[in-house]
Amino acid sequence: MKLKKNLIFLLLSILISCKSSEEKNIHQKIENDTEEIFDNLVEIRRDFHQNPELAGDEKRTSKIIAEYLSKLGLEVKTDVAGHGVIGILKSGKEGKNIAWRADMDALPNDFPDEVPFKSKIKGIQHGCGHDVHMAIGLGIAEILAKNKEAIKGTIYFIFQPEEETFVGAKNMANSSLFSELKIDEIYALHVTGLPVGQIMVKPNELYAYQKRIQITFNDELSKEDAGILYNQIRTETLRKKDGANPWEIPMAFDSIVGLTNPNTIFKDYLFMEENFVIEENNNQLDVKAYAYETNKSNLSNVLPKIEQIIGESEYKDKFISTSFIQENPTVLNDMLLTKNAINTLTNIYGSKSVAMDYGQIPYFNDDFCYFQQKIPGVYFLLGGSNREKGINAMNHAPNFGVDEECIKVGVKSFSSLILERTKE
Repeated sequence: MKLKKNLIFLLLSILISCKSSEEKNIHQKIENDTEEIFDNLVEIRRDFHQNPELAGDEKRTSKIIAEYLSKLGLEVKTDVAGHGVIGILKSGKEGKNIAWRADMDALPNDFPDEVPFKSKIKGIQHGCGHDVHMAIGLGIAEILAKNKEAIKGTIYFIFQPEEETFVGAKNMANSSLFSELKIDEIYALHVTGLPVGQIMVKPNELYAYQKRIQITFNDELSKEDAGILYNQIRTETLRKKDGANPWEIPMAFDSIVGLTNPNTIFKDYLFMEENFVIEENNNQLDVKAYAYETNKSNLSNVLPKIEQIIGESEYKDKFISTSFIQENPTVLNDMLLTKNAINTLTNIYGSKSVAMDYGQIPYFNDDFCYFQQKIPGVYFLLGGSNREKGINAMNHAPNFGVDEECIKVGVKSFSSLILERTKE
């Protein structure tokens, strides 16, 4: 009897060892495959960078993406909610439906861009990294197509238009085709000012809630007094850590006070931005500005607090109303999927491959949140900065740049993640 138990234990040990070795081998192959296609992905990224297209006008971009996916053997759907493209990789085996999303549009700006492959289109740039996102998305599609025998279910590669105008994801998520896909999980990333290759994520809100507020007075209030009152409102509504300024966005990636520190200054805050707009309209004066709040439950208190401050001021008789005039939802990562993703990536690529995010970033947001309203999903931040090379991946900023090594990290890491998620 004892011999039989020992034999069973030995067989189980062998099976577990074989499975572990097989898993290690497939991820090593993913790394190797990524190295092989890296130079080509850099060329693709640079082509996108030289030929940017604004939201709603991604014709050339979508054509290149569709052709690339078709050559990989994927089924391709085009013209989805505008110029959206969806590549479909079917494994032929029962399993989950998992999606990866990349955004396609560029920005209307003409910032300095000190690279030899700068934009050929005056006034339009990929100043937010969407060219990198597309290269990574195509890379993941190619890696998983090469390793189709190791996956289960179906993988959808969603290339989304019109992210910068915050309508593309909503339009795609509401399309009839998207409803038919029955996606179980969805993932995405954004390149940003972290050190190159660093992946950062957190459950729940990744960004602060962003609300644009309008405060309306009658035209008896002067613009000068409106400015004085707004600054009073800004001061009295402010909530932050002592000595901290969460509106200083470059500090978000600081190693001491930034997002990776559990005591980061980028949590538990409310501030109204310093810049505001005053508009005269139909015998009224409108003051407009953005507010940033980390705690959803506090949002309902913002307008009453403003009204209280005005009511206690010398300008109360000139006050008419206040309201939110823009209330986009924010990226909200599924708790369980985020935990699973962190465990998967660290098990494969080591404990330093993923950093926990302990705060919420102001100013930025992503319409990926509209996909998350329909499907559990996780949105990652991927570092593109390299101080030694003088590259700063601070989005929407002059001289925004990306160390292209982050493409390699993004492709191998998220190819491995998706492959493992198909096994669940």
